[in-house]
Amino acid sequence: MAGRRRKNAGASPGESAAEPVLPADLELQDLYGAFAAHGLDDEDLDDAAVLVPPVKLPAEEELAALAKAVPMFGYALALARWAAPHRVVDEFGDLVEEDRAPAAQLLGLAPAEGEVPEEAEVEAMRAWSLACDLDLVEIGTTAAGEHVAVPGPDLEPAEEGDPETVLELWLTAAGIVRELAVEADSLPEEEAARAAEGGEAGEAVEGGEEDEDGLSEVEEARDAAAELLDEALQVLYETTAFADPGNETVPLGVLAALLVVPEGEEPSEELLGDITDVMVALDPMLGDLAELGLLEYRPIDPELFDEEEGPEGEEPALVGEAPLDDEESARFGLVRLTPLGQYGIRQWLLEDGYDAPLVGELAQGDAAELLRAVCEAANVLPDEELRVWITGREPVAAARELLAAARGDDAYAPMRRMLGVSALNMLGAAAEPAVRDVLDDPELGGAARAWLTSKGATDVPVPERTMALWTVVDTFAAQLLDSGGDAELLRELIADLPVTGNPASYFGELWRVDHPYTADVLEAVGELHLDRAVAKEARKAAFKARSKG
Repeated sequence: MAGRRRKNAGASPGESAAEPVLPADLELQDLYGAFAAHGLDDEDLDDAAVLVPPVKLPAEEELAALAKAVPMFGYALALARWAAPHRVVDEFGDLVEEDRAPAAQLLGLAPAEGEVPEEAEVEAMRAWSLACDLDLVEIGTTAAGEHVAVPGPDLEPAEEGDPETVLELWLTAAGIVRELAVEADSLPEEEAARAAEGGEAGEAVEGGEEDEDGLSEVEEARDAAAELLDEALQVLYETTAFADPGNETVPLGVLAALLVVPEGEEPSEELLGDITDVMVALDPMLGDLAELGLLEYRPIDPELFDEEEGPEGEEPALVGEAPLDDEESARFGLVRLTPLGQYGIRQWLLEDGYDAPLVGELAQGDAAELLRAVCEAANVLPDEELRVWITGREPVAAARELLAAARGDDAYAPMRRMLGVSALNMLGAAAEPAVRDVLDDPELGGAARAWLTSKGATDVPVPERTMALWTVVDTFAAQLLDSGGDAELLRELIADLPVTGNPASYFGELWRVDHPYTADVLEAVGELHLDRAVAKEARKAAFKARSKG
């Protein structure tokens, strides 16, 4: 699995402010904007950090309850308890023939009385196999040579809902199903048919010679299926992390497009065909994962294959240009990652060595620790961390602590002040007494006056010229750092600078501002301002600011 990537470097006063990247701007333009995860070229990837967006997860107790509520997982627990004190099994550890129907009835897969359908027995056998794989039952042999199964040591704590035990078992089960889904998808049709008849994929061919070409083909198909599934789960993880509550569902066609279509391009006829192929490949694998509660999935309506018949031997064209209503679109597949799915994918990412943070992890200390951590983190949702931190705190006390932590002239100080204003906006009017306390503070006074004015206050004194100019530099420096050098965004910010009809006079004042980022701000204006006269004066002012130092 791969994550969102972003360069991250520190900065010190006097270095170019376009170089450091502080909090990662991971907001998607909309729910399905995860193209950004695939938009870097090879040169970018060479020196880019692999980032995974922070996610919100329920408490482990709630996740464990969700895991126990998954039918297949619950079946495995029930059969493990049913094995007590011991139950006879065959030499492979499977249920003997006479126990299969009772097992299906125990699980409610068949009526308590009467004939038990074969599919119910098959489902019970799958649940028993999962119980064995999870060591919920252990297989042994008696002194008389009889094969028996007994409950394993994890059964009792799992039944009692111990979160650590339940989640460890569920994660193991999800990993097993994930591997089996890939295996099933990677078998060629003739190999699958052979396996269904009791043979093994890639078994010896006529004459005793091993079908090496067949084995190689299966191995390549397995690797391709695993890579596709991992990429799909990564995109689901990202879109779910950024989705508004209730909007986590992704149409299968959109998911496939995110995996196929390069960023910023419209899908061509050829890409539409690739999207269809990806949809068809993902369909059974996502269905398998849904069984363990990792996701909710509405599969492709099989009737579409009859309605959209293409030339003989070709897959149906599931993706086209005709607009569809919601119900018709749903027939092409819908997928939603569950909280359990987020938990599972995050654990896999952590096992692979990725940093996969949780929302709120940075909001555990005081305001100074909060602002410093948010500034230094590469993959963070600043507003979410601020919101977690202020929750339950007394507004005036919280505002005072944040404002005190925002002071300073180090490289991160402009960012801290910008984050502090964001937190004040969340605290609302209740924070006003703390804000009024810093009206005359040389570092905070300009922002404090602007904040009060934005809240409708009419008694706010106009800042002195020195304070006003310092605040302009500080505010722009924060935006410059936060944008990571995004030229388009910076041009929008530069256009709002209060440059009068006499830019030489304005920049003549600005370069004298005693701020660590004065020269950096002026250089950015000189490079990006669309008015040549303004840009020229900004460059001259930047040179003077550098010379002053």
